[in-house]
Amino acid sequence: MTSLSRLTLAQQIRDMLVVDIVSGDIPPGERLVETKLAARFGTSQAPVREALRELEAMRMVETRPRRGTFVRHFVQQTLRESYVVRAALEETATRLAMLAGTVPVAALRATVTEMRAAARTGDDEAAAKASVAFHRHIIEAAHNELLRLSWEALQIEARTAVTMVAAEVKLKDVVHDHAALLAAIEAGDLETACRHARDHQWHYADLPHDAHGRLRDAAVS
Repeated sequence: MTSLSRLTLAQQIRDMLVVDIVSGDIPPGERLVETKLAARFGTSQAPVREALRELEAMRMVETRPRRGTFVRHFVQQTLRESYVVRAALEETATRLAMLAGTVPVAALRATVTEMRAAARTGDDEAAAKASVAFHRHIIEAAHNELLRLSWEALQIEARTAVTMVAAEVKLKDVVHDHAALLAAIEAGDLETACRHARDHQWHYADLPHDAHGRLRDAAVS
């Protein structure tokens, strides 16, 4: 698990609410009241408000004028759809960067090393940051501004954090997946690298996004 001392209070609250929302403990349509949440977490309203802003940016909640903040319907579907779109963007970026010879291999190696270190210590936050950095290197290497902006618009950091928290992703699998993609890139195997880039995100689209495993019939291996 992530060391909570490395997270801000707002991030801790965000992550706890994420688990509650995707597991169904806080159902769709429920109103999230700042004062009640502040009392629950034993804090002021400021970090709660910040956490709710982050959740709204991730489209997990919505703020209705003069009514308050409510949990969105179809949260799981929205998460899965974001990974499908991300898969297409990252497959394209991988192809463009490899064809142009602009992939920053050394930077990718460094982020995989960071992921391995995070896996050894069980640091979810560090693993998530390294994963995002890995993919951002490839996106930027594609040198396509519209593609980059589309990728950033998916709120990659926040959605990665959601997946790490809510789907209980195994850190060793995170390392394995990125190492496999890196190996294909280093070998110059364009089609295998593109397939890895696509399938990596499709895999996360298929995860239950449910901390208690209630949304899927089969367990994720």
